[in-house]
Amino acid sequence: MSAASAKPEEQETPPRNPYLEPRRPLGPRDPGDAWVEGEHGRFWGRFGSAGLLVHDAAKGVLLQHRATWSDQGGTWGLPGGALHQGEDAVNGALREANEEAAVPPESVRVLFTSVFDVGYWSYTTVAAQVVEPFEPAISDPESLELQWVSLEGVGDKELHPGFAAAWPALRRRLQAPREGDRRDSDGAGTSGTSGK
Repeated sequence: MSAASAKPEEQETPPRNPYLEPRRPLGPRDPGDAWVEGEHGRFWGRFGSAGLLVHDAAKGVLLQHRATWSDQGGTWGLPGGALHQGEDAVNGALREANEEAAVPPESVRVLFTSVFDVGYWSYTTVAAQVVEPFEPAISDPESLELQWVSLEGVGDKELHPGFAAAWPALRRRLQAPREGDRRDSDGAGTSGTSGK
Protein backbone atom coordinates (compact mmCIF):
# COMPACT_ATOMS: atom_id res chain seq x y z
CA MET A 1 0.00 0.00 0.00
CA SER A 2 1.45 3.37 -0.96
CA ALA A 3 1.68 6.28 1.46
CA ALA A 4 -0.74 8.24 -0.73
CA SER A 5 -3.48 5.65 -0.40
CA ALA A 6 -3.10 5.06 3.32
CA LYS A 7 -5.97 6.35 5.43
CA PRO A 8 -5.04 8.92 8.03
CA GLU A 9 -5.38 7.64 11.55
CA GLU A 10 -8.63 8.77 13.11
CA GLN A 11 -8.06 10.84 16.24
CA GLU A 12 -10.51 10.84 19.06
CA THR A 13 -11.96 14.30 19.68
CA PRO A 14 -12.24 15.12 23.37
CA PRO A 15 -15.83 15.79 24.49
CA ARG A 16 -16.85 19.43 24.23
CA ASN A 17 -17.58 21.24 27.50
CA PRO A 18 -20.54 23.60 26.81
CA TYR A 19 -19.67 25.68 29.89
CA LEU A 20 -16.40 26.77 28.32
CA GLU A 21 -18.04 28.25 25.23
CA PRO A 22 -20.69 30.92 24.64
CA ARG A 23 -24.20 29.46 24.81
CA ARG A 24 -26.24 31.52 22.38
CA PRO A 25 -23.96 31.32 19.35
CA LEU A 26 -24.00 27.52 19.69
CA GLY A 27 -27.78 27.28 19.99
CA PRO A 28 -30.13 26.54 22.85
CA ARG A 29 -29.26 24.03 25.60
CA ASP A 30 -32.65 24.18 27.25
CA PRO A 31 -36.11 24.81 25.75
CA GLY A 32 -36.16 28.11 27.69
CA ASP A 33 -33.00 29.35 25.91
CA ALA A 34 -34.76 31.18 23.10
CA TRP A 35 -35.88 34.66 22.08
CA VAL A 36 -39.50 35.76 22.31
CA GLU A 37 -40.80 38.66 20.26
CA GLY A 38 -43.85 40.86 20.48
CA GLU A 39 -45.10 44.41 20.32
CA HIS A 40 -42.70 45.56 23.07
CA GLY A 41 -39.59 44.04 21.52
CA ARG A 42 -37.44 40.94 21.65
CA PHE A 43 -36.49 39.34 24.97
CA TRP A 44 -34.36 36.35 26.02
CA GLY A 45 -36.07 33.44 27.73
CA ARG A 46 -39.08 31.57 26.36
CA PHE A 47 -40.42 31.11 29.91
CA GLY A 48 -39.19 34.48 31.18
CA SER A 49 -35.91 35.36 32.85
CA ALA A 50 -34.65 36.15 36.32
CA GLY A 51 -31.57 37.64 37.93
CA LEU A 52 -30.15 37.68 41.44
CA LEU A 53 -29.45 41.02 43.12
CA VAL A 54 -27.01 39.93 45.83
CA HIS A 55 -26.34 42.49 48.59
CA ASP A 56 -23.59 42.15 51.16
CA ALA A 57 -23.74 44.87 53.82
CA ALA A 58 -19.93 45.00 53.98
CA LYS A 59 -19.12 44.72 50.26
CA GLY A 60 -22.08 46.10 48.31
CA VAL A 61 -23.95 44.62 45.35
CA LEU A 62 -22.55 41.84 43.17
CA LEU A 63 -22.47 43.00 39.54
CA GLN A 64 -21.62 41.04 36.41
CA HIS A 65 -19.74 42.65 33.49
CA ARG A 66 -21.57 40.99 30.62
CA ALA A 67 -19.71 39.16 27.85
CA THR A 68 -19.52 41.17 24.64
CA TRP A 69 -21.31 38.47 22.60
CA SER A 70 -24.38 38.65 24.87
CA ASP A 71 -27.36 40.96 24.42
CA GLN A 72 -26.27 44.42 25.63
CA GLY A 73 -22.77 42.97 25.95
CA GLY A 74 -20.16 45.03 27.75
CA THR A 75 -22.69 46.50 30.17
CA TRP A 76 -23.02 45.69 33.88
CA GLY A 77 -25.97 43.83 35.32
CA LEU A 78 -26.99 40.93 37.50
CA PRO A 79 -26.09 37.29 37.12
CA GLY A 80 -29.19 35.68 35.67
CA GLY A 81 -30.84 34.35 32.57
CA ALA A 82 -33.61 32.32 31.02
CA LEU A 83 -35.89 30.27 33.23
CA HIS A 84 -36.33 26.57 32.54
CA GLN A 85 -39.79 25.23 31.78
CA GLY A 86 -41.74 24.93 35.04
CA GLU A 87 -39.03 26.69 37.07
CA ASP A 88 -40.10 29.51 39.39
CA ALA A 89 -38.22 32.82 39.30
CA VAL A 90 -36.54 32.49 42.71
CA ASN A 91 -35.09 29.05 41.95
CA GLY A 92 -34.14 30.19 38.44
CA ALA A 93 -32.29 33.27 39.73
CA LEU A 94 -30.44 31.21 42.35
CA ARG A 95 -29.51 28.57 39.74
CA GLU A 96 -28.31 31.15 37.19
CA ALA A 97 -26.27 33.07 39.80
CA ASN A 98 -24.64 29.81 40.86
CA GLU A 99 -23.90 28.83 37.24
CA GLU A 100 -22.52 32.25 36.23
CA ALA A 101 -20.94 33.59 39.42
CA ALA A 102 -20.61 30.60 41.80
CA VAL A 103 -23.06 32.21 44.27
CA PRO A 104 -23.84 29.47 46.82
CA PRO A 105 -27.66 29.43 47.28
CA GLU A 106 -27.25 28.53 50.96
CA SER A 107 -25.20 31.71 51.53
CA VAL A 108 -28.02 34.12 50.70
CA ARG A 109 -31.50 34.86 52.05
CA VAL A 110 -34.18 36.07 49.64
CA LEU A 111 -35.55 39.48 50.66
CA PHE A 112 -38.03 40.36 47.92
CA THR A 113 -38.80 40.03 44.23
CA SER A 114 -39.55 42.70 41.64
CA VAL A 115 -41.21 41.82 38.33
CA PHE A 116 -41.03 43.62 34.98
CA ASP A 117 -43.82 42.17 32.82
CA VAL A 118 -44.71 43.07 29.22
CA GLY A 119 -47.49 40.49 28.96
CA TYR A 120 -45.76 37.87 26.82
CA TRP A 121 -42.46 37.94 28.77
CA SER A 122 -41.32 38.85 32.26
CA TYR A 123 -38.08 39.42 34.14
CA THR A 124 -37.95 38.89 37.89
CA THR A 125 -35.25 40.50 40.00
CA VAL A 126 -34.73 38.40 43.12
CA ALA A 127 -33.06 40.48 45.84
CA ALA A 128 -31.06 38.52 48.39
CA GLN A 129 -28.95 39.36 51.43
CA VAL A 130 -25.66 37.58 52.06
CA VAL A 131 -25.90 35.55 55.28
CA GLU A 132 -22.60 33.67 54.87
CA PRO A 133 -19.71 35.53 53.17
CA PHE A 134 -18.43 34.05 49.91
CA GLU A 135 -16.23 35.05 46.99
CA PRO A 136 -17.91 34.97 43.60
CA ALA A 137 -16.09 33.32 40.71
CA ILE A 138 -16.63 33.39 36.97
CA SER A 139 -17.95 29.92 36.28
CA ASP A 140 -19.15 30.24 32.68
CA PRO A 141 -18.37 32.41 29.63
CA GLU A 142 -21.18 34.94 30.20
CA SER A 143 -19.06 37.19 32.43
CA LEU A 144 -16.07 39.38 31.65
CA GLU A 145 -15.69 40.07 35.36
CA LEU A 146 -17.60 40.08 38.63
CA GLN A 147 -17.34 42.89 41.13
CA TRP A 148 -18.77 43.96 44.47
CA VAL A 149 -19.92 47.57 44.04
CA SER A 150 -21.18 49.93 46.75
CA LEU A 151 -24.83 51.00 46.51
CA GLU A 152 -23.59 54.51 45.73
CA GLY A 153 -21.23 53.26 43.01
CA VAL A 154 -23.68 51.15 41.01
CA GLY A 155 -24.93 54.15 39.03
CA ASP A 156 -21.36 54.99 37.98
CA LYS A 157 -21.16 51.79 35.89
CA GLU A 158 -22.43 51.47 32.32
CA LEU A 159 -25.49 49.44 33.27
CA HIS A 160 -27.65 47.15 31.15
CA PRO A 161 -30.60 49.43 30.18
CA GLY A 162 -33.19 47.25 31.93
CA PHE A 163 -31.18 47.16 35.15
CA ALA A 164 -30.47 50.90 34.92
CA ALA A 165 -34.21 51.62 34.73
CA ALA A 166 -34.99 49.33 37.67
CA TRP A 167 -32.02 50.25 39.91
CA PRO A 168 -33.41 53.36 41.70
CA ALA A 169 -36.49 51.48 42.98
CA LEU A 170 -34.45 48.36 43.78
CA ARG A 171 -31.94 50.44 45.74
CA ARG A 172 -34.72 52.08 47.78
CA ARG A 173 -36.13 48.67 48.65
CA LEU A 174 -32.70 47.33 49.63
CA GLN A 175 -32.17 50.30 51.94
CA ALA A 176 -35.66 50.22 53.48
CA PRO A 177 -35.66 49.02 57.08
CA ARG A 178 -37.16 45.57 57.50
CA GLU A 179 -39.24 44.42 60.46
CA GLY A 180 -36.38 42.44 62.04
CA ASP A 181 -34.01 45.40 61.58
CA ARG A 182 -36.14 47.98 63.44
CA ARG A 183 -34.92 49.36 66.75
CA ASP A 184 -37.03 50.80 69.53
CA SER A 185 -36.14 54.05 71.27
CA ASP A 186 -33.61 52.56 73.71
CA GLY A 187 -31.64 50.90 70.90
CA ALA A 188 -32.66 47.34 71.68
CA GLY A 189 -33.98 45.22 68.80
CA THR A 190 -37.66 44.43 68.56
CA SER A 191 -38.78 40.89 69.07
CA GLY A 192 -41.00 40.85 65.99
CA THR A 193 -40.21 38.41 63.20
CA SER A 194 -41.66 37.98 59.79
CA GLY A 195 -43.45 34.81 58.79
CA LYS A 196 -40.93 34.01 56.04
